[in-house]
Amino acid sequence: MRRAIRAEWAKAWSDPATPWLLAALIVLSVSVSGVTIGTARYSATLCPAAACGQDPARLSLAGVYLGQAVAALAGVLAIGGEYATGMIRVTLTAIPRRRRLLAAKALVLAGPVLAASALALGAATLTGVIVLPGHGFTVGHGYDLASWTTARAWCCATLYLTLVAVLGLGVAAAVRDSAVATGVALGLLYLFPIAASAIGDQGLQRRLEQIGPMSAGLDSQTTIDLHGLPLAPWAGLGVVALWAAGMFVLGGVLLRLRDA
Repeated sequence: MRRAIRAEWAKAWSDPATPWLLAALIVLSVSVSGVTIGTARYSATLCPAAACGQDPARLSLAGVYLGQAVAALAGVLAIGGEYATGMIRVTLTAIPRRRRLLAAKALVLAGPVLAASALALGAATLTGVIVLPGHGFTVGHGYDLASWTTARAWCCATLYLTLVAVLGLGVAAAVRDSAVATGVALGLLYLFPIAASAIGDQGLQRRLEQIGPMSAGLDSQTTIDLHGLPLAPWAGLGVVALWAAGMFVLGGVLLRLRDA
């Protein structure tokens, strides 16, 4: 397994797309969060106290909306690029145990994505803690930005992006085409929120929000009005983990059963 990880690590970092994708993840996440933080304002006339519904943690982590697309693409290209070039045959010759190969790819993918996500979202969260009180999000108005719930939101957002990357890897291993896998991975993320917003039945809408990976993952970053969420924060992250694990297992099974 160590040799497989070293081989995949060398392969990943010899691909110029790897540092560019990680840089894009950091830049997009920080930029979107920075713009959201800079434009957010608390209005006592429009929404008294924390009943306004603006969650400062979610504002600080707004970059996750774009960052998740980059994370999914990184997961897809971790194996999809090899199918496009035919390099997968060489890889399978060097590492014939396919489950070991996919596990090594997942570890090599998850580590850098986790580090990049933690760095970007940590910087965004810290910026929010410093800047948002000056925009009215103060303890007096019902907001405590320097609390453990803010740290929990940052942790959940970081793990969410990492799980999305693993989901993308599983989809690409199953589909074996980068373009199709990217569409499927993004469809799994964005389809459930779109469907939920288009349905008038509140019961079905809540169910879609509970089972959709994107809605459940984003809800895990909430710090106010937790009783109104479809799922508790850690339960929402668990839903994303189930999606990632399910697609990873499916990709592993199909990788093992089919020829390269």
